[in-house]
Amino acid sequence: MNVVTPEISPSARDRFERMHAVIRTRICLLDYAPGTRLSEEALAAEFGVSRTPLRRVLARLESEGLLQSVHGVGTFVTDVDIAELAQTYQLRFELAELTGRLGAVAPDEALWADFRALSARSKEIVRAPEPKRFAELNMDFFMALQRLTDNEPLKDICEKLYFRTTRIWLKSVFESKIDLADEADIFDREIHDILRALEIGDLHAAAHIQRAHISMSFARMQNGFKTRP
Repeated sequence: MNVVTPEISPSARDRFERMHAVIRTRICLLDYAPGTRLSEEALAAEFGVSRTPLRRVLARLESEGLLQSVHGVGTFVTDVDIAELAQTYQLRFELAELTGRLGAVAPDEALWADFRALSARSKEIVRAPEPKRFAELNMDFFMALQRLTDNEPLKDICEKLYFRTTRIWLKSVFESKIDLADEADIFDREIHDILRALEIGDLHAAAHIQRAHISMSFARMQNGFKTRP
């Protein structure tokens, strides 16, 4: 489904992007669980907009695979299944390598400050693992990594695929399919290794590290679903 967004003013565009980001985050953190019916009336009131711009946001989220509109019934949060999204994961870790080669951009001071803050958050979560805080950290680190390339088409597809699959990890934790403490430790090492590669200016190595961790994360989830009830 292709969604064409009409030309709108910068302020309206900012509101559109904010609504999209907020609703997408709620879906990915399972605040809106799979199967939840979203109330257009309630969301429009919350964001202080009419239903027309809200429906554009919902249509975009539907095109990204996070929502499904049922005619005459409503708009529902889609479910996630690791088997169904296996090919999406495979594409994600292949594309991750390209971020180190296509339009690669060295981190500036602002990005380094964000990376240091993310690393500090990661160490706090290792000490006291909590699923949603970890999921938020994972999303924030992914978005920071997106700033290492200025290839906009690549960034766009990577972002769409990431948010299509990210709920699987949190769902796996809640269903006790994977060990949260172990995942937190592995992710902290991923951040450390990527930052070490960036410190020496090797963006290609940083991308390879990200690719490897995406692959291993998927393998751990697959094993968890196979071995645990």
